[in-house]
Amino acid sequence: MFEIVEARFLAQDIKLFKIYSPPIARKRKAGQFVIIRVTETGERIPLTIADSDPGQGTVTIIVQGIGKTTKELNTKAAGDTITDIVGPLGKPSHIEKFGTTVSIGGGVGTAIAYPTAVALKKAGNHVITINGARTKDMVILEDEMKAVSDEAFITTDDGSYGIHGFVTNKLQQLIDEGRQIDFVLAIGPIPMMQAVAEVTRPHGIYTVVSLNPIMVDGTGMCGGCRVQVDNKVQFACVDGPEFDAHKVNFRNLVNRNRVYHEYELKSLESYEHRCKLNKQADALKATSV
Repeated sequence: MFEIVEARFLAQDIKLFKIYSPPIARKRKAGQFVIIRVTETGERIPLTIADSDPGQGTVTIIVQGIGKTTKELNTKAAGDTITDIVGPLGKPSHIEKFGTTVSIGGGVGTAIAYPTAVALKKAGNHVITINGARTKDMVILEDEMKAVSDEAFITTDDGSYGIHGFVTNKLQQLIDEGRQIDFVLAIGPIPMMQAVAEVTRPHGIYTVVSLNPIMVDGTGMCGGCRVQVDNKVQFACVDGPEFDAHKVNFRNLVNRNRVYHEYELKSLESYEHRCKLNKQADALKATSV
């Protein structure tokens, strides 16, 4: 069992956890991830390491409650435990002094872009960050990203905060202004990452994305996380999760991620139904005392 040292919501359905795991905290590097199981009978899910504190022995992950397992995890509080956390897994981000870099985070993808932005800054790059969210209430890690940025921008789809528009709009503006951009990192929903790739492709700007295919064991054995990159099969858990965005077959990635969609919906419906019944039972017990 692994203890949750800290748990707090950053936005609606988005929660930060600090989990006690000294070996992972000591070894992890930007871009790597862990695989966790919330309960003994639960599924294994990959989550990128947002940060770590080797002194405290904690690993930070940021979770958006979308499916059954992530919603179940988001019910946990400080002092609770999870069954397993395994890592660090995957290849670390390739960090060097590129020059001017742009780190783009879409939604909870900002939590994944953050550690790489930190590493890029330490390597001596001029770091520009663009954080995108649907609305003001969904913006996360604003202060943290500003602290490691030479220039920081926020975009919201509805214009409720920062720049009205998408992250690609701001990126395109920087390019149109004639800014020298040497490296772009984009992490978030698949359509967003693909859109960023299409913005940078005509200009030959080296662009990297962190892929999120279905994953089970994290060692390359199951083959569930295979992706097509440069017309070759790669495994996100051992060959990635970061790949050259201009070589990724995004259509294949979308199709593979939809394979278990029906089963995921049924699992979520069953979980939410049980939660509703448990709340009703608790309410009845409270009124009968």
